[in-house]
Amino acid sequence: MKIIKSAKEMQALSESLRNQGKIVTFVPTMGYFHEGHLNLMREGRKRGDCVVISIYVNPTQFGPNEDFEQYPRDFERDRAMAERVGVDVIYHPSNQEMYPPNYQTYITIEGVTDNLCGLSRPGHFRGVATVCAKLFNAVKPHVAVFGKKDFQQLVTIRRMVQDLNLDLEIVGMATTREPDGLAMSSRNIYLTAEERTSGLSLSRSLKIARELYERGERDAAKIIGKVKNNIESHPYTKIDYVQICDTTTMKDVVCLDGECVLVLAVRVGKTRLIDNYVFGETLEI
Repeated sequence: MKIIKSAKEMQALSESLRNQGKIVTFVPTMGYFHEGHLNLMREGRKRGDCVVISIYVNPTQFGPNEDFEQYPRDFERDRAMAERVGVDVIYHPSNQEMYPPNYQTYITIEGVTDNLCGLSRPGHFRGVATVCAKLFNAVKPHVAVFGKKDFQQLVTIRRMVQDLNLDLEIVGMATTREPDGLAMSSRNIYLTAEERTSGLSLSRSLKIARELYERGERDAAKIIGKVKNNIESHPYTKIDYVQICDTTTMKDVVCLDGECVLVLAVRVGKTRLIDNYVFGETLEI
């Protein structure tokens, strides 16, 4: 397994692989891996000849009062885990490599970023879109694999790829969960035992919403009301948002008459957790 730190070296390797007719698959990450990350890498292994992952905690997607400094990092642990699942290359750039002095170019995606995290985390998607575009340009993948847990991020990246005519397939993978249903996240390590119990209110709320939908409920406000009541009945929880949106536009819906997603963001103690459920899809909890 190779570890590459410069964009030029990464580009040269990918160009060589492409010239040999090899398929390059890519999984962008911020590191501190869990089974969800590894599942994305396994999917990349199935889809290509060379699996590249990136490990880079991107400062431009964190707000001034967020956890950039505290975000867990352990490169040697991540390196060993990636190697065990068959990763071929880790692209591990520095901040200097990604954002050198006088850096001035950012990507803004409108519409799909106006709601949800676009409101509660100003500038977040500007940072996400910019870093993904830079990583795509360095890695030159044929396929990039993302998790569906951050649903708005997945929609945003797909929008950018389509709008900018990038020659790249974006694959979305189902959320990987702990045995008790909690969506896997690198930030779960912040939770105390009591907070973690309250964190289960998110996945259980998805089940409540699914059951209502399967019984024929299509009024978004009624489903949202039940979900909020469930989450707020647990200690340590503070809702950032509970909304039902169109999966293409990420705009709120009143009635679930197209493909819609329930999206949750909840602070449990000091930890911000997210989860979602696309109505009509299988929910394995």
